[in-house]
Amino acid sequence: MTQTLPSNAEHTAPSVSPGRIVLVLAFAGITAAITQTLVIPIVGDLPRLLDTSASNASWVVTATLLTAAVATPVSGRLGDLYGKRRMMLVCALVLVAGSVVAATAGGVTGMIVGRGMQGVGMGLIPLGISAMRDLIPAERLGTSIALMSASMGVGGALGLPLAATIAEHADWQALFWVATAMAAIVAALIFFLIPATPVTTTGRFDPVGAIGLGAGLVLLLLGVSKGADWGWTSGATLGCLISAVVVLLAWGAFELRIADPLVDLRVTARPVVLLTNAASLVIGFSMYAAALIVPQLMQLPAETGFGLGQSMVEMGLWMLPGGFMMMFVAPFGARISHARGPRVTLALGATVIAIGYASSVALMGTAGGLLIAVCVINGGVGLAYGAMPALIMGSVPLSETASANSFNTLMRSLGTTFAGAVVGVVLSQMTMELGPYTLPSEAGFRTGLWIGAGVAVVAALIAISIPASASRKAEESIEHDLDEVEEVEAPGPH
Repeated sequence: MTQTLPSNAEHTAPSVSPGRIVLVLAFAGITAAITQTLVIPIVGDLPRLLDTSASNASWVVTATLLTAAVATPVSGRLGDLYGKRRMMLVCALVLVAGSVVAATAGGVTGMIVGRGMQGVGMGLIPLGISAMRDLIPAERLGTSIALMSASMGVGGALGLPLAATIAEHADWQALFWVATAMAAIVAALIFFLIPATPVTTTGRFDPVGAIGLGAGLVLLLLGVSKGADWGWTSGATLGCLISAVVVLLAWGAFELRIADPLVDLRVTARPVVLLTNAASLVIGFSMYAAALIVPQLMQLPAETGFGLGQSMVEMGLWMLPGGFMMMFVAPFGARISHARGPRVTLALGATVIAIGYASSVALMGTAGGLLIAVCVINGGVGLAYGAMPALIMGSVPLSETASANSFNTLMRSLGTTFAGAVVGVVLSQMTMELGPYTLPSEAGFRTGLWIGAGVAVVAALIAISIPASASRKAEESIEHDLDEVEEVEAPGPH
């Protein structure tokens, strides 16, 4: 049976300033997020570069998605059992190795393996957020969590222009050597500057649960992400989706019967955790819909009548301020959460996202207009992303913070996958002809933007339904747990 330890079992490193801890962990999150967008500028050239088919080359993107989904909850549970700093180091080292494999790959198989290993790096983000609960003083925790959450947006925004510039002026392998260097810096910073976090739980790792969840997620994500290519009514797509439901139901039944589950489903069923995870899935959808639609609008030729004819680098630079907007609003979101509770911040963030999407419909005629809309949308995402970990961590035992945060991150990832499928269907069905080319139509883009707005409204309604008293109790629980950790650590030297 999993139990919370009464003492600080792993905390042996010298004290480090909270500001330095936050900077290191935020840089780790930015690096992990950059690796996700690294191949976007060369996706169209991958079949030629790797001497393979377009279908095989698409696995270079899919492999990262699948391994991130599987590795994130597993690394979170291992972080609770063996120390979050230790698992962050493991994730960073796997990210280094995966980047080297991708950089030296001579064919599509090596590239897929390397990209799959890079997906493990996404575990850095929920592990870093959870470690903050152990390492950051209570008065700075809200802002620190919000900044760490915003690192995903900053990394994604930085990744596009950085990767496009490198791909334009150097060999494509240089993309992965840059990723290797960044990941190595992350590993060194974590090793030297992040104190070891307390091991707050005992118990055993659940390998059967990890295999079951991994199999179910792989089947689900394959069906959703490949449905457009395979056909939504094809045997492969339906087989994956039906099998995913069967496997995940069996996994859930197994997890409820064992003493040390990979994911404590009873905890995830608590109203605050359940509704926050539901909101995370929907917010992930609404965030990614803009990331799919706006770059295409920017890059389509002006001859379409609505495309803006920007290059890949120019598009990335137009999108860049939106990523930094997430980090800019993080401190304000933390203040709102402290004054009103994270539930209010989450609802406000979702509402701002909806406003951003509605404005984008009117502003989509110019690059400057889209820049404003993206900044509004990402500002809302920054508010929401900062509030979700606070709600989760305040509603689960201290012994399960990494696992619960990782599961919440998984929900966001599922939301982005569903967004890719839905927006892909809309844009592929609502098309126009431009010479010999079939392109998404203006009506298709407008429909996609209105879908993003509607989904954001759903997220706001979910946030409002979170019990207000439970939301406030969640914040008080974080502060109480931090006080207990400080009392345990105070008597003796580390």
